[in-house]
Amino acid sequence: MKEKHTHAFTLIEVVVALGMFALISVAVGWILINSVRSTNIIWDQLGVQNDGRAALEQFVDDVRRAETSSIGGYPISSATTTEFIFYANIDNDSGREKVRFWLDGTDLKKGVVQPSGSPLGYDGEESVVTVAQYVVNTQENIPLFEYYDETYPATTTPLAVPENLIHIRVVKMQLELEKDASKTPVPLHVETAVSIRNLKSN
Repeated sequence: MKEKHTHAFTLIEVVVALGMFALISVAVGWILINSVRSTNIIWDQLGVQNDGRAALEQFVDDVRRAETSSIGGYPISSATTTEFIFYANIDNDSGREKVRFWLDGTDLKKGVVQPSGSPLGYDGEESVVTVAQYVVNTQENIPLFEYYDETYPATTTPLAVPENLIHIRVVKMQLELEKDASKTPVPLHVETAVSIRNLKSN
């Protein structure tokens, strides 16, 4: 009568199998973790990009309405590379508001002052909202605002400000957006250029 031989795993075979399983598990885990991280980074970038574009749309909509203030002031009050102040009727009432866009740290903010008082003026409280976050223009040494005369886009050299307020016809806003510098190679760049309708000379 033949004896049946049962084959058992040796200790070495078990150790090798467990080692291979561990390596495969680590590799799969690493892939999954990096996949999740990459997905999160992509969603973060999309969110920042959408916020940036919404900020640009709001800026364009407001600046297009720039006009003489309710007390007869010039449509543009102040223009620097980090702040732009103008007058516009942005809420469709009878007065023109004093509107300010500026960079506060890494936040792009918008302030609005309603004309009030007697005599009428712009000394009331400024209502402030944040329209975009993670703006790194300062760190990247890129101006938030650039200004051009009526020859734009043929002329691409920005005007020197604030000396040339009366020559401004086009305002360009550019945002460098980066939520986490350790996760993205370069900031996301979005920009727009808007003509001030009520200052057009042609």
